[in-house]
Amino acid sequence: MIAAKDKNIIRELAKRVAELAALPVNREREQRIRANNSLKPGRPIVWIDEIPWHEMDIDNELVLQCLSPEAQAMEAYLRQVLYRWNHIQADMVVEDVFYVGKAYDTTLDSSNPYSASAARPEESLWLRRWAAYGTLFGISGVQVKEETLSTNRDNHIVSHHYEDQLDTEDKLEKLKIPTITARPDIDERNLALANDVFDGIMPVKLRGHQIYYAPWDEIAMLRGVTNCYMDMACRPEFTHSIISRFTGIYVSTYEQMEAQGLLDFNLPNLHSTPSYTAELPAKDFDGKIRFKDIWFRGMAQLFASTSPEMQDEFDLQYMRKLMERCGLAYYGCCEPLDKFIPCLKKIPNMRKIGVSPWADVRSSAEQIGGNYIVARKPNPANVGRNFDRETVEKETAETIEACRENQCPYEFVLKDISTVNNNPENLIEWTKTVMGVIDRYY
Repeated sequence: MIAAKDKNIIRELAKRVAELAALPVNREREQRIRANNSLKPGRPIVWIDEIPWHEMDIDNELVLQCLSPEAQAMEAYLRQVLYRWNHIQADMVVEDVFYVGKAYDTTLDSSNPYSASAARPEESLWLRRWAAYGTLFGISGVQVKEETLSTNRDNHIVSHHYEDQLDTEDKLEKLKIPTITARPDIDERNLALANDVFDGIMPVKLRGHQIYYAPWDEIAMLRGVTNCYMDMACRPEFTHSIISRFTGIYVSTYEQMEAQGLLDFNLPNLHSTPSYTAELPAKDFDGKIRFKDIWFRGMAQLFASTSPEMQDEFDLQYMRKLMERCGLAYYGCCEPLDKFIPCLKKIPNMRKIGVSPWADVRSSAEQIGGNYIVARKPNPANVGRNFDRETVEKETAETIEACRENQCPYEFVLKDISTVNNNPENLIEWTKTVMGVIDRYY
């Protein structure tokens, strides 16, 4: 149980969040997101994610007062919701439910922080999200070996130099498929704990997990980027062996999660994009969540420096094995995809395509048209040092005009914000500026 003092702090914050959640603007925004995700273009959505919270505090708004780790996890979530609403609201939606993430066990290395049995109490609660990256390769002694350089110990964004751990077939054999086991007993405990805290303020419900397919992020961490590129050119068969093994691990892991009811379509945020949609779950949904009821989220940032043919051969052809079984698909992160869009258009359930700061937005919009959503990612460097209003206005207007001319449904998603130079005002001004430019057109 959470101590009375901590409980009182959380309840007071929760009351403020509940008041925000009751405002009609949240339903209006949710409906606009649903329409946009159903290819009905209108005013674009502005979404902000991956915020450097360690640099964002204003007047102690983010300072935690609770003492226990479990209470602090709840408190941090609530304080961040209130902070975002007050300063960087954009088109955020405040939900009127407190969700508890479904717990599970895995046969991965015990150092895996996403295993329910290995996690500290607060890590098996609502803020612990199952994510593919950083978990699947912690098997049978295959671990990342790296050197890192950091300028801020509170920032998890650091420079990496990786040592090759998968340079032979023998080493590749060490990668095994994990066993996933749902833990309803932990879910019951977590629900009881949260219900005790939020009783009378907002309901508490279980929430499952998303599909996040990014094996090349993991492969790069196990091999180093240069080795990956060299082997695509010089050892293509070995490269096929690596991605084939990783694809098998991903598919099996998510099949186990599907069978045990650990996946979910009821997610407001799909790796930094608003995911509300009227098209999921599928029309024949009977209460058991299947692949065809949920979004697929995939990317392959390593291929920013390869040809489209290589990206198709070594990434997309393997990804399709899981992607095409899902209801809708969203592809792309920081890699520029303007040369790769023809390949993506061959995927029957493709719905959203990432357009990064390094992609040609006009060419992307012309190719995408009204058949997919342009997931435009503004350059986070524009808030990373000194805010440049003119640059942000130009970037925003360029996207608006390209998408309107080509009748594209589109969104702005500012993510990968590794720093605001310890100046929260950078992000606050970015939000005001982008919303202001959009107001001129809508």
